[in-house]
Amino acid sequence: MKNYDLEKRRLVLSAVAIGIVVIYIIRLFALQIASDDYRKSADSNAFLKKIEFPSRGSITDRKGKLLVYNQPAYDIMVVTNEMAGHLDTLEFCKALNITKADFINRMVNLKDRNKNPGYSRFTQQLFLSQLSDKDFSAFQEKLYRFPGFYIQKRSVRQYQRPIAAHVLGDVAEVSQSDVEEDDYYQPGDYIGKMGVEREYEKDLRGVKGVQILLRDAHGQIQGRYQDGKYDQRPHPGRDVQLGIDADLQELGERLMEGKLGAVVAIEPKTGQVLAMVSSPTFDPRSMIGKMRGKYQHDMTLDPAKPLLNRAIMGQYPPGSTFKTGQAVTYYTEGIVSDSTRYPCHHGFNFKGLHVGCHSHGAPIALVPSISTSCNSYFCWGLYHMLSNRKKYKTLEDAMDVWRDYMVSMGFGYKLGIDLPGEKRGMIPNAKFYDNAFKKWNPLSVISISIGQGEVNLTPLQIANLGATIANRGYYITPHVVRHVQGKKLDKKYLEQHRTKGSVRSYQEVVAGMVSSVRGGTCAHAVHPGYSLAGKTGTAQNRGKDHSVFMGFAPVDTPKIAIAVYVENGGFGAEFGVPIGSLMIEQYINGKLTDGDAARATAIQKRHISYPFKRPMSRTDSLRLDSIKRVNIIRDSLKKVREKQDQAEAERVKEAQARKDAEEKEKKRQPQNEPAIRVEPEKLIKPEKKAKDKGGDKKEKEKEKNKDTRKENKEKPKVKEKPKEQPKGKPKEQPKAKPKEQAKEKPKEQPKVKPKEQVKNKPKEQPKEKSKVQTKDKQKSKETVKRAK
Repeated sequence: MKNYDLEKRRLVLSAVAIGIVVIYIIRLFALQIASDDYRKSADSNAFLKKIEFPSRGSITDRKGKLLVYNQPAYDIMVVTNEMAGHLDTLEFCKALNITKADFINRMVNLKDRNKNPGYSRFTQQLFLSQLSDKDFSAFQEKLYRFPGFYIQKRSVRQYQRPIAAHVLGDVAEVSQSDVEEDDYYQPGDYIGKMGVEREYEKDLRGVKGVQILLRDAHGQIQGRYQDGKYDQRPHPGRDVQLGIDADLQELGERLMEGKLGAVVAIEPKTGQVLAMVSSPTFDPRSMIGKMRGKYQHDMTLDPAKPLLNRAIMGQYPPGSTFKTGQAVTYYTEGIVSDSTRYPCHHGFNFKGLHVGCHSHGAPIALVPSISTSCNSYFCWGLYHMLSNRKKYKTLEDAMDVWRDYMVSMGFGYKLGIDLPGEKRGMIPNAKFYDNAFKKWNPLSVISISIGQGEVNLTPLQIANLGATIANRGYYITPHVVRHVQGKKLDKKYLEQHRTKGSVRSYQEVVAGMVSSVRGGTCAHAVHPGYSLAGKTGTAQNRGKDHSVFMGFAPVDTPKIAIAVYVENGGFGAEFGVPIGSLMIEQYINGKLTDGDAARATAIQKRHISYPFKRPMSRTDSLRLDSIKRVNIIRDSLKKVREKQDQAEAERVKEAQARKDAEEKEKKRQPQNEPAIRVEPEKLIKPEKKAKDKGGDKKEKEKEKNKDTRKENKEKPKVKEKPKEQPKGKPKEQPKAKPKEQAKEKPKEQPKVKPKEQVKNKPKEQPKEKSKVQTKDKQKSKETVKRAK
């Protein structure tokens, strides 16, 4: 017979043995194949992989002048597996001039996988970066005493001139997100953070190289593994040439010293940016080295926001420079023509709405309206466009057509410049106003016709408008990079973008801008060596207005289009025109005349006083943010409050009208009692003595009045008598009942009435007032006797 118990035991033991074998196989697979820890450990004993960083591409201006180049720097790398138990910490800290606490903190952060996700004790990790030449020399002499530490040579950026910080950008150590997004980077690597350095990072960074070195059992380097057969040489980054003119850029930054704002200059035919100034700016050389973090922290807290590139991030009302785009729209759509004339009685006046304007001749046509910057002309043009039901079925359709013209000119969306952080500005459409207002009409949005209201543009978009007008209807996407070594530019920086405006409409606008320079608002921009077209702007603001200028030159063969925006600079001719004209002269002639150089120095010294004078703390920042939110809420509720105030004023007027009507009605009621009753004396409260003396007289007068009510009917004689009162006595009483007067007057002026009745004797004492009252009583008593 078979023993089934033994059979079951064999099966169980076999299963256990098989399970153990499988577990060992899986573990061996994980250790030898799936995991590379042991492989790294083995390789680290035999090999040392040394990363060779490529030199970063240099950056030059449009004339080939060097702007950014490389300088050698040294990093200290560490392999923690090699240094454990073999390092004299105190001697190491003395060699690098750091404290023991700094050493411990750096090692803790280095081993923290949250801060250093790529950490491995078998590979090199960055311990200290960017050693100076002096520190490197001192440390290299003692390097043999610190096992596990190595020196790695690399390059850091240096800047030839302290200009164009916002355009060039800077280079800093990679963040954790950078490492996760791109496998190229390891902790401790460098990456472009702003400007061209960020936008063209892949072209500038190059390709890393690897050098495999062979070590013996004691860790000593024996040479290259297989004579460098598996080494990879680094490939340097591509050199980049900008369209920026360094001399023009430097002049722009000088002229904007002590002011907030931006200057953008564009070459109309190519779309290349000739200058991009954002003020305040900073020295790009302060953003390298160990002090970079401190400088960046200080500038972040600065209320002037020097890190903000206002040229592409600042969103401002364009002011009167926006009128040129309106003129193109109205003319192309047939709303206005060469013969169209609009009135201007110191502004646009229609149905109770007034938009102010300065004094000039009227009625006015298109070209002179641009020359004199007439607000009324463009307000009437927008009103007639939005009200035209023959051409547009609804108000919404007309508004959307207007918006399409603006978008075709490059407004309302990002232009696509090759710099990070560009803002889109704001161009409203019909849907926007439907959400903002339940009901709206052309007068509700009339301010957008003169570049105010909901319209916002960046200085780059205003400069691009100038380039579009210079090209008579088209523009090329603005870009700062002119050429990349061994590579072609993106096609979008070569294509022309044609707007919806007609060529004829742009010719009319050019004529108006030329007239503005010859004798209009841009008269100070005229130059004898070339023709210039310009348009000023004064953008309204809560504080002082912003100064704006937009123009191009020469008129027939444009070489430069420019936009100047100075915050709180006042009229466009105050700061915008002189800065723009000097920039144009510098680019066209290559230098300034002696007189214009003196003017440039004078403008450089003209600083604008802004409310902030100290670095802004976090508390100040939060407070300003709350103020901004409150201002936004106030602006959104402004019309609601105006309606409420208007309704309240109407209610007050109605209440006053009803009160006046009631008083008139009381005066018109029939007088059943004689007008001789002398009870108004109760209004004046004399002293107690006067009351006691006149008490008996009043009782007698009341009894006599009762007897005379039925007999006395000669009222005309009684009315004529009070006219003979002397000057010192109270004025004549009105025809209304004395009782009604006594009731009404105390309610209106209970305290002022006694003073009015003694108007001719303001300095008399109360006793003198009582004497006057007794005389009045005697007079009234005599009139009663006569009536009898």
